[in-house]
Amino acid sequence: MLSNPTQADGMDLAKAQIYSPVKDPKIRLRTLEVLQQEVEKRSQIRLSIAQKQPAAGQPTIFLSTENQLTSLPAPIRTALDALPAIEKEGFKLLVLENEKKVFIIGKDARGLLYGVGQLLRKAEMRPGQFLISQKATVSTSPRYPIRGHQLGYRPKTNAYDAFSVAQFDQYIRDLALFGANSFEIVPPRTDDDATSPHMKLPAIKMIREQSRICQEYGLDVWMWYPNMGSDYVHPDSVRKELNERKEVFAALPKLDAVFVPGGDPGDLEPDVMFRWLEKEAALLQQYHPNAKIWVSPQVFRPTQAWFNAFFKHVNSGYPWFGGVVFGPWVKLPVQEIRKLVNPSIPIRHYPDITHNYSSQYPVPHWDLTWSMTAGRETINPRPHDEKLIHNSLDEFGNGSISYSEGTNDDVNKFVWSSQDWNPETPVVETLRDYARLFIGPDFTEPFVRAVMSLEENWRGSLLTNQAIPQTLMQWQALEKQVPLKVQQNPRFQMGLIRAYFDAYTQRRLLYETELEQQARDRLTQAEKTGSLPAIQQAKTILEKAWKQPIRPDLRAKCFALADSLFKSIGAQLTIEKHGAMSGRGNFIDNIDIPLNDMPWLFDQFARVEKLTDEKARLSKISEMLHRTDPGPGGFYDHFGAPESWHRVVPGEPWEKDPGSLLGPRIGFGVGLVGVEWVDEIKATGFKGQITPRVWMKQAKTLYDQPLKIAYTELDPAASYRMRIAYTGRFRSRMKLMTDDGSVIHDFIQTGEEPIYEFEVPRAVTADGKVTFIWTCGEGERGSQVTEIWLIRK
Repeated sequence: MLSNPTQADGMDLAKAQIYSPVKDPKIRLRTLEVLQQEVEKRSQIRLSIAQKQPAAGQPTIFLSTENQLTSLPAPIRTALDALPAIEKEGFKLLVLENEKKVFIIGKDARGLLYGVGQLLRKAEMRPGQFLISQKATVSTSPRYPIRGHQLGYRPKTNAYDAFSVAQFDQYIRDLALFGANSFEIVPPRTDDDATSPHMKLPAIKMIREQSRICQEYGLDVWMWYPNMGSDYVHPDSVRKELNERKEVFAALPKLDAVFVPGGDPGDLEPDVMFRWLEKEAALLQQYHPNAKIWVSPQVFRPTQAWFNAFFKHVNSGYPWFGGVVFGPWVKLPVQEIRKLVNPSIPIRHYPDITHNYSSQYPVPHWDLTWSMTAGRETINPRPHDEKLIHNSLDEFGNGSISYSEGTNDDVNKFVWSSQDWNPETPVVETLRDYARLFIGPDFTEPFVRAVMSLEENWRGSLLTNQAIPQTLMQWQALEKQVPLKVQQNPRFQMGLIRAYFDAYTQRRLLYETELEQQARDRLTQAEKTGSLPAIQQAKTILEKAWKQPIRPDLRAKCFALADSLFKSIGAQLTIEKHGAMSGRGNFIDNIDIPLNDMPWLFDQFARVEKLTDEKARLSKISEMLHRTDPGPGGFYDHFGAPESWHRVVPGEPWEKDPGSLLGPRIGFGVGLVGVEWVDEIKATGFKGQITPRVWMKQAKTLYDQPLKIAYTELDPAASYRMRIAYTGRFRSRMKLMTDDGSVIHDFIQTGEEPIYEFEVPRAVTADGKVTFIWTCGEGERGSQVTEIWLIRK
């Protein structure tokens, strides 16, 4: 599986010198330093910097911009001219093995840095060896001008709050080597705690350092700055908010743009918001004269009047206005926004690449067990999904700065940057660059395959996914082969812990699913054995899950890797030991969560055992076992299950509408306790009861997009009663009609009760078909349906 270093292709630059005729420090910036340091880290070779152009036979890495090539021999200039022309931030990389020369020609300062990044990504560096092939020759320019990521130093992130200045410097550098040119920081006050026990510096000092680092690399600095105040009209409140921003803006050596979300958090009516933004812009430009303010139509409960006012302001031509941001909780598809704003106004994507559900781009049809264990913010390499999402929407914007909450989405960041540079780049090419640079050239192909396998682990049913044990074997083989330095590499460990966690979770699911079935089988014998003995026997079977656990070795490995990741990069994978915030990457806390309906069954057992009459106990057990039974000739569907999804009327294909703004998606959450936000999915909360596991997953649509569910094989001669389970994250007011206009129920407030029953008019099903249509009132967050029983009367 491993390549032989002695057989590697290309010329060896171990004795090369770096020469650059560029003397302007604003162009050279830290580029030469980056080249020297990154080569030395991997090869232990310290390339020297020549003060004059080396002689013809001396291996040389030549760095220059296009306007300083006169000193080059005519044949070299001819070879460079033969390459395609480059544009802003582009570069040419010319490798001439016979000449023992490498030429990196940038269009500008950034082009020079990105050219060095290309050399480092394509080279093979080992101790004492620095190889580059002539095949690496390329001329390329970025497709989109905005290419970056949010690096928020705040407690809510799963690792950034533990970063040191040096770690931020290296992370920004790593991303820049793949073409990133923008980094978004956050102010000290957001919808978060002010401090974290992990922080190395106070927030105001760290964001100053983040800004300085970007300035030194010649990169753009953005700031996500939500409106957290309670009043933006009263002069005293406005003055307080401006004073806070004055401190922040004055602290930053560089700030190019401020992104103010329309909501989540900080909901303001557009007229109030834009009057406030004008004041904020005037202050901003006192300290950063060229900075602009960007705004998103991001609001949880939008109305048409809100949008009308928002886009009127957007198109008003304010001199301080930079553009529109399309991100999470923007109701309108970006294609529609592009039509609503003036053509001269740019749109920036703000893609959520960090979350797995309750997010802008959730994992499609994710298995319920993953939502319970891996959770919303686990380590989530999704290279193929990210490329598809990017390429489905990229043409409607000027690039992107991703929404990230930490290191869990590390692979996704590099994929997204490479797609912003060139959407035609194959994912495997980016992953090979990532592996070659960060893991090592001798493990490139097996590492790439192992990373892609992690994405395959999340496809389809967890119970039957045969990729998961194979993925673990791939990672274990790598673990045995790589040297200790790679074993301790956080980027290697992030993939490794996922492989072990996935395999352990699947084995537990198989085991606990069988235990539940055995327990249910024992309960079916209750009339023969007696209700209480049957319940005790069922409990004993279910308790094996923790009294006789399966594969404790896999579990122990996950905890060991979690400890190591905390020590190296501050990854907080548990609350108690690593100081994570709940629901923010602490997926190891969920490693023992029951994967069957044991909590609900034990809750039901306790209720049965309180009954004093044996007949009543047996009746309750039968009701429990037949909870989903629709009776003879009836229909039962759980719309979180793949086998029922065929009844859900589709919208646009996921490949065209990955944010499901125009069609249904899978949702997660019980939502029966009056709390909208779901940090961790637990089947609890309805009037003190434990709820069935299936109530945690449902079909849903966003905002007022109709949710349609069709039945086509009903008995035309029968009448039906409809029972519905309404659970989910949102507490929405929903109305149910049918495709012929009949009203099954008018608007009701969901979230108070889980189960509702309604008569279905006989005329609705007279042709054996019916489509049920759910809609929300204006300003609601979406419709959601978990279970349907159609009971034949």
